[in-house]
Amino acid sequence: MSIKANWSYPTAIRFGAGRISEIADACKVAGIKKPLLVTDRGLANMAITTKTLDLLEAAGLGRAMFSEVDPNPNEKNAAAGVKAYRDGGHDGVVAFGGGSGLDLGKLVAFLAGQTRPLWDFEDIGDWWTRADASAIAPIVAVPTTAGTGSEVGRASIITNSETAEKKIIFHPKFLPTVVICDPELTVGMPKMITAGTGLDAFAHCVEAYCSPHYHPMSQGIALEGMRLVKEYLPRAYADGTDVEARAQMMSAATMGATAFQKGLGAIHALSHPIGAMYHTHHGTTNAICMPAVLQFNRPAITDLMGHAANYLGIAGGFDGFCDYVDTLNASLGIPRKLSGLGVENPDIDRIVAGALLDPSTGGNPVEMTKENTTKLLLEIV
Repeated sequence: MSIKANWSYPTAIRFGAGRISEIADACKVAGIKKPLLVTDRGLANMAITTKTLDLLEAAGLGRAMFSEVDPNPNEKNAAAGVKAYRDGGHDGVVAFGGGSGLDLGKLVAFLAGQTRPLWDFEDIGDWWTRADASAIAPIVAVPTTAGTGSEVGRASIITNSETAEKKIIFHPKFLPTVVICDPELTVGMPKMITAGTGLDAFAHCVEAYCSPHYHPMSQGIALEGMRLVKEYLPRAYADGTDVEARAQMMSAATMGATAFQKGLGAIHALSHPIGAMYHTHHGTTNAICMPAVLQFNRPAITDLMGHAANYLGIAGGFDGFCDYVDTLNASLGIPRKLSGLGVENPDIDRIVAGALLDPSTGGNPVEMTKENTTKLLLEIV
């Protein structure tokens, strides 16, 4: 093994209950005087959003919001968001919400000053260098779920609505200048979203931990992230007002997204095309894929997951870990098959083709081919 890698880790994070009160100061630190708050339609009229807008307005930063964001944000949402940003004369973005609001908010800040089209910045080779880095607006990120970890990410996942493909748009300056992680903002999440987003964080940690790439810091963060999910997701699911559990899950989400700089794998490679084509919830789709992917990767990760099981206090090594995942999914109401999400008669060939093109395949510990990926997908339909 060649011990050689490029590493980059997260940004300034203000973590703790009630810290949304610091939103105006966070904008000041980022150099934002006229922010556009970008969120999704579901959050637009919620109390946590209104409170945040009140805080911005009271500080003399205006009261501007864009919320035309789909659950799987696409290029149409991006174009509308950029128009709202330019028309309003804004100088930065407050990305507010779950993965969709955060991803779209970061993208608006990125695109607003660019002249090239969106797809010119897909995460392929050095395409990110096509961007005018000096024209990228500053970002303050405020997650309201505990799953994607997009608040500490250098990319956005955007669906091409014409081809039904999820694309990764990357630039180092997607990384927000300041993040506010306030667990009180997640208290109102429904059980289904608590489960799906929490298992998204777990999938990030599991895949980062299993990735063959060299990144020992990510390895340790992924392992501890798994422990936090194991200890606190059942509590957050059982009692949505448990602020300690909500806080620990926010930590796990941020840790998962930090850790997956080491790589993702077949869970995400499958989940991305499935979500793009059938509009399923990303984290829940990941959870459905995970048991089959663990077995798919068994030849390469048996000992590794045995170590993880020991750390997590799970008896039985690799098989014990797999049994734990099955039990956790069942306890959180996760369907065993994609049909439980309404995916009937899926286009197997198209999903497999999309999975093999997805950048996540490069981090899977077992090489993915058309033959073995088709077999894997058939396990979950």
